[in-house]
Amino acid sequence: MEMDESINVFGEPLEGSTGEPVTGFFRDNMCNTCEQDLGSHTVSIKATQEFLEYSRFKGNDLSTPVPEFGFEGIKPGDTWCLCAARWLQAEADDRAPRVYLKRTHIKALEIVPLEILRKYALDLS
Repeated sequence: MEMDESINVFGEPLEGSTGEPVTGFFRDNMCNTCEQDLGSHTVSIKATQEFLEYSRFKGNDLSTPVPEFGFEGIKPGDTWCLCAARWLQAEADDRAPRVYLKRTHIKALEIVPLEILRKYALDLS
């Protein structure tokens, strides 16, 4: 798999997150992507209880650990690389979590307009 260039929504080098749980399509704590990443795991979010419940209701349980896949589950406050379409769906349903734009891959803009992401930004000064 050839990784797309690590560029954020501002055209700058993509920033990564630290710590647990390890996130990203490549499990490199960055929202990097490639042609094989059909879900476009490109939006860096700060998880909330409300969003995790919403995601579980929509059929994607991110909070329950799955040890056989090395997945410890996401807790409120964790950073996670979310599928861009799921984030946009949550935004339409008033359940979108806040985002880190400097950690969000430029490919997310193919699905989510920057103007919408900016409203949820945690890292704009």
